[in-house]
Amino acid sequence: MHDWPTGRLLATASRLVEHAWIETLDRLGLTHAGLVVLHLLQEKPRSQTDLARLARVENQTISRTLERLQREGFIERTADPADRRRHIVTVTPAGVDVWNSARTLERDMMPEVDAPEAFRAALLAIIASSAAKRWEPEA
Repeated sequence: MHDWPTGRLLATASRLVEHAWIETLDRLGLTHAGLVVLHLLQEKPRSQTDLARLARVENQTISRTLERLQREGFIERTADPADRRRHIVTVTPAGVDVWNSARTLERDMMPEVDAPEAFRAALLAIIASSAAKRWEPEA
């Protein structure tokens, strides 16, 4: 392994972390997409359209995620009084509890690195160079 190219090391590390991450979230009744939604809802309730935009997914995709979160009792969706076609999504007390359980997963699962900010900067640079044509810049 020590002689593997950096790309192979990164891909292998990514897959191993992803598998552990998925298993841990599954035990909590969450998916990665659900965790992203709960994160976005910590600040304030949001519309389904805003959640899709912020999560960088299609409305149909976020709808499936919201359905699962609602089945688990982690969110509520209500019609916007100003526009009945629009739904406002809020996190429930159970959603806050599961968020508080899940928010330390990264710290609990990842090994400590000597220079965490440099490590994050390198990962962000890799993502930026690889994703420049796929994603529009965040607003």
